[in-house]
Amino acid sequence: MRGFFGIGVLSRYLLRQNLYLMGICLSVGTCIYLLSDIFDRLDDFIRAGLGAETILLYFVVKTPMIVSQLMPAVFLLAMVLQFGILARSRELLALRAGGVSFVWFIRFFIVYALFWSCGQLMFSQFLGVFGDYEAHRIWKEDVHKRQIDELTIKNLWFRDGPFIVTAETALPGKSRAEGITVYEFTTDNQELIRILTAKKALVDDQGWGLLDVHELDTRTFVSVNRVSQFLSVRQNLKAYAAVEVKGDKARLPLLELSKAIKKLEESGSNVEILQTVWHSKLSYAFSIVIMALIALALVTWSENLYANVGLALVLIFTQYGIHVMGVTAGEKGVLPPFAAAWLGNAVMGSLAGVRLAWETVPGLQGAVKRGVAGVMPDQGDHRAT
Repeated sequence: MRGFFGIGVLSRYLLRQNLYLMGICLSVGTCIYLLSDIFDRLDDFIRAGLGAETILLYFVVKTPMIVSQLMPAVFLLAMVLQFGILARSRELLALRAGGVSFVWFIRFFIVYALFWSCGQLMFSQFLGVFGDYEAHRIWKEDVHKRQIDELTIKNLWFRDGPFIVTAETALPGKSRAEGITVYEFTTDNQELIRILTAKKALVDDQGWGLLDVHELDTRTFVSVNRVSQFLSVRQNLKAYAAVEVKGDKARLPLLELSKAIKKLEESGSNVEILQTVWHSKLSYAFSIVIMALIALALVTWSENLYANVGLALVLIFTQYGIHVMGVTAGEKGVLPPFAAAWLGNAVMGSLAGVRLAWETVPGLQGAVKRGVAGVMPDQGDHRAT
């Protein structure tokens, strides 16, 4: 019998059981995370003299991002618990005896995990990003009394047409920069024409107004001092503020991050860090599928509930550690952004996939054993010789 949307009785039973276990795991995990955060930050809120409403608002708006961060781990634990319960109650044995192959479970949970991955991505990029930004604003403005408009960017540089511009300090909120050096090239970028240095620059959509300017013509080596000079640099500081204002670059939603990458790429800036962050958002959401593969692989190794839960916790930290290591390598330019962001999923998914193939592909174990036997020398013949 199949119900709505063509979902059979077994599928509905597994869905209800999994959703129930996910709700329990997610509730416990979120409460533990919030309690640790409360104990860590409560003293700062009290010293800032904030009321209970502001404190409560901070933790309420932060909850969606916490949920999205915990979702892959919660999904793995829920599946491990689910299969442990099925095995303990002999339901898993009965299903196999009734003709339900383990390949069916693999297909079902991969499709199920894909739906959760898409939902986690949308949830984190809308409600999660909004809540995280609002929590960050409360922390910076109300707790540390630091206005976002007072943002300061150190050692900024970019390229705009024939100009390469560096600034020791940039203040996007005030449309001002200090410690300016401008290198101007010919239109074919083959020859350096002049070098401009200025103490300050006022920035608007029309260009940069340099103050207290020193100009050196590199062709004649003639230097000139001016009180001010207008430069047709169209690079506004708002693009950089969009990245920096929200603190950690990971707080930007995918669409806004894509626009920031495009603007900075057009200006000649290095965008490897932002590209790595962009890919990592996708890879983290679809790590739920990898967690499904890991849970299924654990079941083929052991049906002991306690052993699998303990091993699942170890694998959660392992996968997250590889993910962070890959992202760090991408941000430092050691790996391409795409490969760096998907490293954790690729490693853990491959290991889980090999284990599942070993247990489910007909004849694979026999073929491997025959291949190994063919490579290994015959010990009896060797001794006889």
